[in-house]
Amino acid sequence: MELSILNLLLVLLAAWLAGNLATRLGYPSIFGELMAGIILGPPLLGLLQSSEGLEVLAEIGVLVMMLYIGMEIDPKDLFKASWAGTLAALGGFITPFLFCYWLIVAMGGTVAAGLFVGIAAGVTSLATKSRILVDLKLLDTRIAHVLMAGALVSDTLALIVFAAIIGVFEADGFSIANLSLVAGKAALFFAVVSFMGLKLFPPLWQRLRKMGWTNRTFNATLILLIALLFAEFAELAGLHAILGGFLAGLFLREGTVLEPKLSRQLNPVVHDISIGFLAPIFFVTAGFQVSLNIFQTDLLLLIGVVVLATVGKIVGTALFYLPSRNGWREGVVVGAGMNGRGAVEIILAQIGLSMGIISAEIFSILVFMAIATTAAVPLFLKWGSEWLKGRGELVRSADERQGTVIIGAGPTARALAKALSEAQPVWLIDKNLQHCQQAEAEGLSVVYGTALDVEVLAQANTAEAQAFLALTPNEEVNVLAAQLAYEVFQVPKVRVLLMNGEQSLNNIIGETPIEPLSVAWHNLPEWDHWLSHQQTEEAKIQVETTTLAEKLMVGSPNVKSALPLVVARNGVRLPFATVDELDRGDQVLALTRI
Repeated sequence: MELSILNLLLVLLAAWLAGNLATRLGYPSIFGELMAGIILGPPLLGLLQSSEGLEVLAEIGVLVMMLYIGMEIDPKDLFKASWAGTLAALGGFITPFLFCYWLIVAMGGTVAAGLFVGIAAGVTSLATKSRILVDLKLLDTRIAHVLMAGALVSDTLALIVFAAIIGVFEADGFSIANLSLVAGKAALFFAVVSFMGLKLFPPLWQRLRKMGWTNRTFNATLILLIALLFAEFAELAGLHAILGGFLAGLFLREGTVLEPKLSRQLNPVVHDISIGFLAPIFFVTAGFQVSLNIFQTDLLLLIGVVVLATVGKIVGTALFYLPSRNGWREGVVVGAGMNGRGAVEIILAQIGLSMGIISAEIFSILVFMAIATTAAVPLFLKWGSEWLKGRGELVRSADERQGTVIIGAGPTARALAKALSEAQPVWLIDKNLQHCQQAEAEGLSVVYGTALDVEVLAQANTAEAQAFLALTPNEEVNVLAAQLAYEVFQVPKVRVLLMNGEQSLNNIIGETPIEPLSVAWHNLPEWDHWLSHQQTEEAKIQVETTTLAEKLMVGSPNVKSALPLVVARNGVRLPFATVDELDRGDQVLALTRI
């Protein structure tokens, strides 16, 4: 086996340039990497060539990428996926699967090829939608949450069906004996890896930590070794190695085997190895295997696959979505948003090609189907969201969420929680036991623990909260906790206390909708002191005319003299920090110095 360093350099350079260009245009990087392989590789210009060395790196890249995908999927999310998301996933997978399977078999293809094309039509690209939802400012809508849940269920379902097909194909037929053998080996595989992932690895990791063997490099190496071990088990069971890599990621993600802090350290390492280095090689070399002749020889089949995959995804999702009672129009938009394909589809197609299950022509059709459907998603979602908005049916997640989570349970935080708790659920989180005991004594809901622990945040019902306020004296903790609230729990309104205004922390939140609290909160230690010594009283400020909330304190002779806590509006109480504009008739509850 020979690896040309120059060829590898050119492949990586082409992948980087094309991937960045695709990202700037609002598409996933694999879109650009595939096009780089098609245009610069053998299908068109022939400037880049494949080799055994590149193929080995590409295979390793697929395995590590499936490890990363597994680490990004929380099994708990699969079990608690919204009813609407589960319905969307089932309809968006089953219908295009059946449509495209029928088309391939009707056009003279084999049953195995039809099944592979069906799986490819059924999958959904999570990365594609994540970026588009941000660009279209839809991340805080109900359809965004349905799309995310649907993509998780859809891709997991695709891998399960894929594993079954591979097992049967390796067993040379669909006889009862072969099916029983495949099912038995698969069951044994899942039992072994589940035992290792749930029972063996956690105590092993604890033992290694006590022995002082764990550090970032050691842990990263061990994770890769476990992924390879699970991949080998999958191969021995007659399944494909990528299933082993995927399951390794599921078991090694945060909250199962790895501690949250360790997971946050290692996740970027696995991301950089896979998405940053090895995966681009795979997608560029996948482009090498595309045949442009299909536009002359199989154009009707290509059009048929693209049309049926699209129609099946949209119609199937809309029909299955009806029991959710969210409306058929929302079902259509969700189906349009789920129509993009991505990494999982290309990986499955390439495996089918390498195993001889599908031909080069079918593989090429699947690649162009992925490109065409992904390219249409931004247009579909933009049109669909405007359609729903125009009819007043675009539901923001904030409309369905309620409650506030406050990090810190000091005197001022407790005063804010008391004012809010009269009209909504409020949770406090603090690692200061005395603060927690005082909050409980005052009848407030409080969780004792660190706000950097996802389990602690979950215990405080952060997943249901509309607002998240980080009010500790530690600015770094505030920012990290706020990131978890926004990225993991998708809390719509997140505010952080930054008393010193450190630029690096401002830069972190500057790339997100997270906002710093107003200057009035910079005196939090003083307010805690004054409250502890009963040197404050509550004031009610009546709003006479519509005005910006930030202008309420303008003209006050002493900013330290008042701290606005809550806005009372039409029987609802909102944290003042989350309100941009005050309406006539609003009442602001504030603390003032005596």
